[in-house]
Amino acid sequence: MTIKLTRRLLLGATLALGFAGAALAEFPDRPVTLVIPFAAGGSTDVVGRIVADKMSAALGQQVIVQNVGGAGGSLGAGQVAKADPDGYTILMGTVATHALNPLILKQKPYDPVADFAPVSLLVLVPNVLAVNPELPVNNVQELIDLAKKEPLSYASSGNGTPLHLSGALFNSMAGIEITHIPYKGSGPALTDVLGNQVPIIFDNLPSTSGHLKSGKLKALGVTTAERAPSFPDIPAIAETLPGYETYSWNALFAPAGTPPEVVTKLNEAAKTAMADPDVIKQMDGFSTTIVASSPEELAEHVKAEMAKWEPVVREANVSLD
Repeated sequence: MTIKLTRRLLLGATLALGFAGAALAEFPDRPVTLVIPFAAGGSTDVVGRIVADKMSAALGQQVIVQNVGGAGGSLGAGQVAKADPDGYTILMGTVATHALNPLILKQKPYDPVADFAPVSLLVLVPNVLAVNPELPVNNVQELIDLAKKEPLSYASSGNGTPLHLSGALFNSMAGIEITHIPYKGSGPALTDVLGNQVPIIFDNLPSTSGHLKSGKLKALGVTTAERAPSFPDIPAIAETLPGYETYSWNALFAPAGTPPEVVTKLNEAAKTAMADPDVIKQMDGFSTTIVASSPEELAEHVKAEMAKWEPVVREANVSLD
């Protein structure tokens, strides 16, 4: 009796494993939802839609973009963190969702490490330090010198954003205090800098590129460690402040507990998408750098970003409800 029961249990377990393996082998057998945790039209949304289109071809199933904006990206990220860990709901994460918000928000809607399975770091997006042409400075050192003599202010897309904290890190490393003026988005911030209501801005390089080319804004430095290939004449801030480096980034995450085989399929589809010539051309036009990392590399990247930003957030005394 015991032998028969044991055999039945073993047979049942074997069949269950077989069915599970078949289910994984068939992934995906229906559309995948890619949650963009910001409103349509921003840089994360643009990158996400390009990637979703090419991943659809690679996976053989449609990748549907769903914009879930709010709370600086935390609303959408929290939704994915609580989704079924089957690979059918994934997130376009950013430095905000996986480094800054967890450090800044008093109420933590998710854990950026424990609640997600990293898939791939897709692209790095440089930021830029730019000024209204009427400000009498032509490079980073001249701005630092001027800030030591008279009060200045800089605009950003909002409190706690990567652009706000790019300015906070700049202040800290330069030993100056340029006052931060937060706006509700990059658009109104740019409007006031173009009108010289605020003389300085930290913004994404793709957002300001048109104004830089037209001469309506003057770029002093990009925030990446090296110069941006699309604007080779703009120095890196690190050429004046060694070690200075900030950037925005986009990466794919699945909910924690997603089977490794599914994560691997998503990672392979992401890498295929990022190697597409059309994607490469478009990303070059946006001044972004394609990475297309492994899941393990993305996991290390998130930990490194949180470690880098924690002292900046603390020194800037930033917290949001």
